[in-house]
Amino acid sequence: MDLVAVIYKETDHFPKEEQFSLTNQIRRAALSVPSNIAEGAARQTKKEFIQFLHVAQGSLSELDTHLEIAKRLGFLGEPNWQALDFQADRIDKMLSGLIRHERRAEASGVHGAVRGKA
Repeated sequence: MDLVAVIYKETDHFPKEEQFSLTNQIRRAALSVPSNIAEGAARQTKKEFIQFLHVAQGSLSELDTHLEIAKRLGFLGEPNWQALDFQADRIDKMLSGLIRHERRAEASGVHGAVRGKA
């Protein structure tokens, strides 16, 4: 959720004419990541949770593309882009690890894995 807060702060500085296009797309993609993790955690099966984790990864990839576009258009400076890219990469690695963990648990028949807040 820290990434969402940073994204909102960064996109506040984007041109006003981008408010309903790139700014909105970036914010929606960023919001989608923790939202899908939370929704998946509330599902009944590990398979459903894993599916939502994959959707969260897809949203993260979408966010990465939008941020690259913002950088190329000059809306996002290189240092800020690098910091966001680093944070997104870290989240992607955590999601990948969680997916692996959940798949192993699903395969071994472990039920009721403890899930923290997304």
